[in-house]
Amino acid sequence: MRQLPPLTMLRVFEEVARHRSFSQAALGLNVTQGAVSRQIKQLEDYLGVALFVRTPQGLTLTEFGVALSPQLAGAFDQIERALQSVKVPNLRQRLRVLAPPTWATRWLSPHLRSFCQQYPDISLSVSNQGSHQSLAEVDCRIRFGLTPAEHWHSELLVMERHVAVASAELFSNGEPPDLHRHPLLHILHDGKRLQVWENWLAAMGREDVDAGLGLEFSTLDQVIHTAVAGGGLAVIDRQMIERELREGSLLPIAPLEVVGPYGYWLDVAGEKQGLSKVRLFTEWLDKITKTR
Repeated sequence: MRQLPPLTMLRVFEEVARHRSFSQAALGLNVTQGAVSRQIKQLEDYLGVALFVRTPQGLTLTEFGVALSPQLAGAFDQIERALQSVKVPNLRQRLRVLAPPTWATRWLSPHLRSFCQQYPDISLSVSNQGSHQSLAEVDCRIRFGLTPAEHWHSELLVMERHVAVASAELFSNGEPPDLHRHPLLHILHDGKRLQVWENWLAAMGREDVDAGLGLEFSTLDQVIHTAVAGGGLAVIDRQMIERELREGSLLPIAPLEVVGPYGYWLDVAGEKQGLSKVRLFTEWLDKITKTR
């Protein structure tokens, strides 16, 4: 059996040696500078020698680093050539994303054209939780919630922006419907009501409306369709009903908009962070959400 340290250490060393910079290596490897520093320290401990020294001019290879660098670079070049020799040309990568159904339909789908145009070699597979027996089967997930997920790399994509809306037919001479005369529509998440009505009423200073009354639904799409049909009043993230607001099938009851506390998070497991398809999808999502 070969006596080798983890290949990650060697890959990090080769990147640092090439750039003569921990920060540039971290960018190239899509990890933190601290992670690069730890990998170099572990490799130096394994070898029992120092590989780099810091000088006023920057990072410099020691004599041991100088001896190791070209050997490793050549070895990685050989590995790359070996892999390219058997790789199927233009092989499409499959990126498996777990996402809430309403978010996938109403937010992600309208933007997918730009992703497919930018990355034609990535085949996107979007599904909901019920389609997978294990989270290990997915590359990343979009999650609705309040806080980052434990044991994942979590990034907040966008906060919800809640508005109270009703069907245009419930307005009378331009006046919004009376909150006491129509059912309040509620969305359940993990078997519990989201407190969106309570938050909106508190922001409005309305203590005369009982937020505990009304109809409950298991999906946001059900709430939206019921509201459009005039079946009740709803507090909904305006980013999920842009089309209805634009077309006038849903109208704001009041101009107030309540931001958060719920949002959509991008979660990536540690072992998936280094995959190029995950990195490209993450960067694309970040760019899309920042420009909205």
